[in-house]
Amino acid sequence: MLGSLTQYFRSVSGIAAALAALAGSTVPASAQPLARSIDEASQIATYADLVTLSDGSAMVVRAQIRRQTALKPERAPGLAPGFVRLFIEARTTALIAGTSGLAGDISYLVDVPLDAKGKVPKLKNRDVLLFARAVPGRASELQLVSEHAQLAFTPALDARLRPILTELASGKAPPRITGISDALAVPGTLVGESETQIFLATTNRSPASITILRRPSQRPEWGISWGEIIDSAARAPAPETIGWYRLACSLPRQLPSNANLARDANARRLAMADYGFVLEQLGPCERRITRAEG
Repeated sequence: MLGSLTQYFRSVSGIAAALAALAGSTVPASAQPLARSIDEASQIATYADLVTLSDGSAMVVRAQIRRQTALKPERAPGLAPGFVRLFIEARTTALIAGTSGLAGDISYLVDVPLDAKGKVPKLKNRDVLLFARAVPGRASELQLVSEHAQLAFTPALDARLRPILTELASGKAPPRITGISDALAVPGTLVGESETQIFLATTNRSPASITILRRPSQRPEWGISWGEIIDSAARAPAPETIGWYRLACSLPRQLPSNANLARDANARRLAMADYGFVLEQLGPCERRITRAEG
């Protein structure tokens, strides 16, 4: 199928129709590139970047680029300055994640930055990782999920990516968080004692809650419960896990005032302080090649 598509694409009369068939199969690049090459993107990608790309993809493919064709600017609507849109033909090396049925020869559109000399980068024979979804009705054509969804393949990147894909595919990964439903701080009987519960909204409507416990003369403790049972012994997620990513990269920077159920002013301040403590403990959701969802 790819051979016939390639010949058709390369004919003068077929270019417009081939582009129409692939319409929407590339994400326009930003005016300011997040990385200057697929090699740099591969090297600087953070854990949050890799989860964002993986979580938004129907498949992750390792492929070797066989041919590239640079499109003229007039045939690349939405192309940002300093970029070139390429029609890529590649050979599938491995389907790392996703359903089977991917063709051996694949094609896709991708926007890449021009090199330091303003030239089109040469990608032929490069091994790449693609975060993509299938084009409906066209088994050999892919749509990349973002502007940096084509990364240079390296063993180091593969080793970082595999645990993420395994956890996401396990069926036990925490759900995506869409916001905060309620928060309530309750002072204890002793001075300096309190418990705060923060209930989270998720995409699949499964329960999730954060508990912050304060005891006199002790450092506050907090944990996350993914499920119906609120576990007072729940622990904070380890850094660079899907649980950590869901919280660090989805929670709002401030506790919404309408979610704070406490009526007493001191209790409301306590809830806000405990929420701030959780955010501090999670640390920043660092991104270098992706942007926050939504």
